Amino acid sequence: MSEVHKIAVIGLAESGKSSLSRALQDLAEARLANHVSGTHRIEFVEVHHPDELHGHVYDVVLQVVDSTRLEDSLMLTPHIIDEHQKIVIAIGRYDLLLETDHSLNIPKLEQLIGVPTCRVSVRKNYGLQNCLDIVENTIHKPASTAHPIYHLRDQEGDEDTYRAYVHGILTQTLKHAKDDRHQTRLEKVDKVLTNPWLGFPIMMAALYFVFWCTFTLGAYPQAWIDSGISALAEWLRGIVEQGWFSSLLIDGVLQGVGAVLAFVPNIIILFFFISLMEDSGYMAREAYIMDAIMHRVGLHGRSFIPMLMGFGCNVPAIMAARDIQNPKDRVLTMLMVPFMSCSARLPVYMLFVDTFFSRHKALVMISMYAIGICLSVLFAIVMKRTKWFRQEADDTVNELPEFRLPKARTTIAHIWERVADYLQKICTVIIWASVIIWALEYFPTQDLNNLEHSYLASIGQFVSPLLEPLGFDWKMSVCLLTGLPAKEAIVSTLAILYDGDISNAGFTPLTAFTFMLFVLLYFPCVATIATLRREAGKQWAWFTVFHSLVLAWLVSFVVFQLGSLL
Repeated sequence: MSEVHKIAVIGLAESGKSSLSRALQDLAEARLANHVSGTHRIEFVEVHHPDELHGHVYDVVLQVVDSTRLEDSLMLTPHIIDEHQKIVIAIGRYDLLLETDHSLNIPKLEQLIGVPTCRVSVRKNYGLQNCLDIVENTIHKPASTAHPIYHLRDQEGDEDTYRAYVHGILTQTLKHAKDDRHQTRLEKVDKVLTNPWLGFPIMMAALYFVFWCTFTLGAYPQAWIDSGISALAEWLRGIVEQGWFSSLLIDGVLQGVGAVLAFVPNIIILFFFISLMEDSGYMAREAYIMDAIMHRVGLHGRSFIPMLMGFGCNVPAIMAARDIQNPKDRVLTMLMVPFMSCSARLPVYMLFVDTFFSRHKALVMISMYAIGICLSVLFAIVMKRTKWFRQEADDTVNELPEFRLPKARTTIAHIWERVADYLQKICTVIIWASVIIWALEYFPTQDLNNLEHSYLASIGQFVSPLLEPLGFDWKMSVCLLTGLPAKEAIVSTLAILYDGDISNAGFTPLTAFTFMLFVLLYFPCVATIATLRREAGKQWAWFTVFHSLVLAWLVSFVVFQLGSLL
């Protein structure tokens, strides 16, 4: 049986390590099949962090350095060398560096850093043979103890010392273009988008534009769907005999489902833009911009990525926090995710914003997202001062994927994923919620015009004393209860209780805004709580239920009472 040599492949995200690893594996297997490499077999294993090298024995560590982000990439080198591993550096995607009229003195770099170095490009099929030759030669050589970086450790060098050393190496080996005219357009755009002064205003302007398009463009198909639902209801009233079945079909199912279905165009438009931002790499720039804020809170900058995902759905966002290595940061990030306005809350916002804030739709919508982010940051600041989460943030976000043109297939897949999830809820949770609400409203009087004596009124009046200080009547209280399994059910309940029109139902702009705040803050759907229980533990799931209800009540109370005084 042939001997197997394991090669660890490590590099920053988007450094091309996966594609290079596969290319070298294929090349090594081809050599073995042709008896070019003797009798030993080489296996390339991807490693995501230098800590994963600890306790594992690899014949060689192949560090893939991103040629477009040399300084950040080479900052990993001292940590790999500290593990006493044999190391080879591959300057990946070298063709992209050449396209910007930059060049790298490889022999000089190899001399200064004390590590065998090669340049490769999987895209151009360049340097792969040479890279594999260097790896194979290094396998049989003894590990070097003469790396120039060792003297930094002897001097108790820290991250700043390492970065200064790496910067000095690149000063001697990296030849820059004479001016920025040779930079690609995307590189110039990237400088603006990640500028510490311009990045945040640009991000807010982009969000405003997204919501403006969501409302403006979505208004037309939304009106068509509303008209279609109304026409279908009138047609059914003419052919179905009046009674409990026609009331269930028209006033219950059709009214409830139609109210939620009308927002499908808005969902499509919103997630079209979100998909573009994510696939192009701009979402990562938003995380980079927010990194400084996250560190002031005491969290790792990567915590903002699950929070961004929470705008789509809280469930996968909580699961995405698994990638955060520090267990305290991981759990705290999971607890922050429910503050993000998921797509399930979006129909509720749209209904109230469209009805009561027609002149400032995008602004009010952004305020809901901004309030959620701000309260999540305040929540993290408080929790970081407790015994469960007290510690310092460990590092910053340096990994930025390159800008790329979104692919139509990927964008359509992302949109369909969200729309399919939305339609699935309509076909399951929303229909059942509509039927239950209709039944509680219809019985025992069997008269929808006599709601005060219905079962639904009894439930609402039992709960309403707790919510009256927030300006909510018993109908609003019932709507919040139906939102526990899925927030979209709130819209269908409103449609049933108010006969499809909330403009003359006792709501004012103040109560509407307060109601939206409560929907934002009170605990998320059952699926999110179940996911939080599985990922973080039962105690943190119950903690989320309790603190979110208390926070929702307190914030809504303050806003309504202050608003009433003004």
